[in-house]
Amino acid sequence: MVGMGISNAVGRFGEEVAVRHLRESGMAVEDRNWRCRAGEIDVVARDGDALVFCEVKTRRGTRFGRPAEAVSPEKANRLRKLAGMWLADSGKHAPTLRFDVVEVLLSTTLGTQVEHLRGVL
Repeated sequence: MVGMGISNAVGRFGEEVAVRHLRESGMAVEDRNWRCRAGEIDVVARDGDALVFCEVKTRRGTRFGRPAEAVSPEKANRLRKLAGMWLADSGKHAPTLRFDVVEVLLSTTLGTQVEHLRGVL
């Protein structure tokens, strides 16, 4: 991770934790870190018949609020637009689309906590 800042390393670690949590919850990960000119989708997963577009937010504390609070309405709208682009690019379809946030909170006293907020965006 030469040249990678601490916040990038925290974010990558959080994504690994989030993906492990999603898989342990029975979801199948379809794609990770999908990028295009308009932005990035952290995780695309399948939950039964639903395709789920996940925003992963990782923080080292709650001093500035819960991680999910960092997802602005603009970010939620961008994720919806990116989902349409991902669907067109991948050729995959699903009867249901869902937009989730996976919070990863890193704490030296409580360890790593994961909260999966389904359908919140």
